[in-house]
Amino acid sequence: MALRPWTELRQSWRPGHAPELVVIPLGLIVAVCVIDILAPSHIHLGPLLVAAPAITVAFAGARMTALMGALAVGAQVLIGAVRGVLSTANVMAQIAALIVISVLCVAFSLVRRRRERQLHRVRSVAEVAQSVLLQPLPARSGPLRIAARYLPAEEEADLGGDLYAAARTAHGSTRLLIGDVRGSGLGAVDNAALLLGAFRAAAHRQATLPRLAVHLDAAFRWDAGQWRGETEQDTDEDFATATLLDVPDHEAVVHLISCGHPPPLLLRGRSVTTVAARASHLPIGLGGLCDPDDYDVETFPFEVGDLLLLYTDGVIEARNADGAFYPFAERLPKWCEKDPEDLLRHLQDDLLAHVHGHLDDDAAVVAIRRLAA
Repeated sequence: MALRPWTELRQSWRPGHAPELVVIPLGLIVAVCVIDILAPSHIHLGPLLVAAPAITVAFAGARMTALMGALAVGAQVLIGAVRGVLSTANVMAQIAALIVISVLCVAFSLVRRRRERQLHRVRSVAEVAQSVLLQPLPARSGPLRIAARYLPAEEEADLGGDLYAAARTAHGSTRLLIGDVRGSGLGAVDNAALLLGAFRAAAHRQATLPRLAVHLDAAFRWDAGQWRGETEQDTDEDFATATLLDVPDHEAVVHLISCGHPPPLLLRGRSVTTVAARASHLPIGLGGLCDPDDYDVETFPFEVGDLLLLYTDGVIEARNADGAFYPFAERLPKWCEKDPEDLLRHLQDDLLAHVHGHLDDDAAVVAIRRLAA
């Protein structure tokens, strides 16, 4: 353990990190040294040398900071020797101050580097956890080619309240879920993880979409209310809008249940139509329907070459600086011939350009193209 600070010191100099910035403290040292030597005796610029290690610590490691501190001290000694005032109390005090500040800057650099390593480890764990919760969708499922994009509103976050998932069934179909959990922050992440887990556990074995919808609603309500007393009322209810789909392999249709979620868009050639269900049920978690017979499954054509787009309201409600919503349906025909992955890449760039790089809400999009069997 005693050798660890020295190990950190040896590893802290990363000259390739920002080599062009080294010119700034070096130029400052040279300029102060030359000007102070050539200036009249009543002008003293030596105290400015303290800026060299202070600037270096902002972009370099401890070794580079120590080097700049040593050069600054050497420059101050050179100035004092050339001007014949090296032994004066003023110059000695300036040299001592330079040494102290340089040592403090090196110590700060070591502490910062240790904190950066800790933050990197925490981020690595968070990325693994987020990738487990929001697993990437398969690129191919039966006759379907699938792609997905998740755009978090919060920087450094890969999972928020929006979610999507897919599962294969034993009777030859692909089931998909897209949803948007109410709220934000850790509470939304927790509810999103609950809904994803319930879907993955049951999507492949529930015989019908209505039974799957009942299962998701019951699991969501049970987890949200299991710790509340019988007389307690939750005024801040948890729920999630969602769309459940079942796409058979050998039938050119898509079966759909809508639970308060924005309707999918169907791109056929250059024509965009809204796959609007006649009945939109209550969101998952509100417990409005407790029997599979209460859920209406609607069926829509989904032919070879068609592209189905599932999305959350973070896409259609994204506003630019003038308050204009993103024209999602109007932009899609431009990319009608693209592969789902390419389409979503163009959509992501266009959406971020519309909002100038900052989303006010999480956004998720899933693109599904039916290919020939």
